[in-house]
Amino acid sequence: MRTSLKWAVILALLGGVLTTLAFVGAFTYAQTQTFSTTVNVPNEVAQQAVRAGFPAGSQAAQMAAPAGTVAVQQPWFSQKIFFFHVPIAVASLLVFTIAAVFSVLFLVKRKKSYDTRSRIAMEATLVFIIGTMISGDLWTRASWGVWWEWEPRLTTYAIMTLLVIAYFVLRNSIEDEERRATYAAVFSIFAWIDAPVTFLVTRLMPSQHPALTGLVTNNLIPFMVGMAGMCMLGYAIYELRFNEEHLRERIAVLKDDLEG
Repeated sequence: MRTSLKWAVILALLGGVLTTLAFVGAFTYAQTQTFSTTVNVPNEVAQQAVRAGFPAGSQAAQMAAPAGTVAVQQPWFSQKIFFFHVPIAVASLLVFTIAAVFSVLFLVKRKKSYDTRSRIAMEATLVFIIGTMISGDLWTRASWGVWWEWEPRLTTYAIMTLLVIAYFVLRNSIEDEERRATYAAVFSIFAWIDAPVTFLVTRLMPSQHPALTGLVTNNLIPFMVGMAGMCMLGYAIYELRFNEEHLRERIAVLKDDLEG
């Protein structure tokens, strides 16, 4: 067994254990926190909307009025989702970065294995992006009362999702192997630019998307455990899938040799 495959299996097992522990901890060990936020609350109706978990910028809470600080306790279920939503999102950015790195390496060295690694990483990225979107929609529904809100973080991540899907559309539309790999590598790098934009957008412009700051110890421990476990799973899935593809290519070569 190849060394990389052994490490992938180890990381998959360890990541699965850590993710399971984080799941159990989120629903048993973690506590529901109350956060303070500055919002516009012109009347009692808006105050009730904000306290119910709707964002300050939503139609339910946003009206012209002096700003005030309101203690907001998000619904119990929405806080639990974040223990998985954020790690999945971080894992998607991790494997997306792996895809971009190997795309650059392919453009520089023109090795087929780099194109394969980039494609496999993009496959893993798509899996984790879908998980991020599903868990994010569940959180949005639980906290904001809607399935979608056109705010900066959600919008930029939705654009990134479409770019990743477009990557596979592009690959499947080009028959020439060399051109397909080159165009896919360039597009992968271009699409990756949206990853840091998505991460930084809430710091560069007003956003309703919450920031995970001030977590108490009971919440920080399962959150970090889940983060480590999900990142391990992300890399393990990528490496296992690459080893499968490598084995398939070797079998194809042996088959051609036997037939020749």
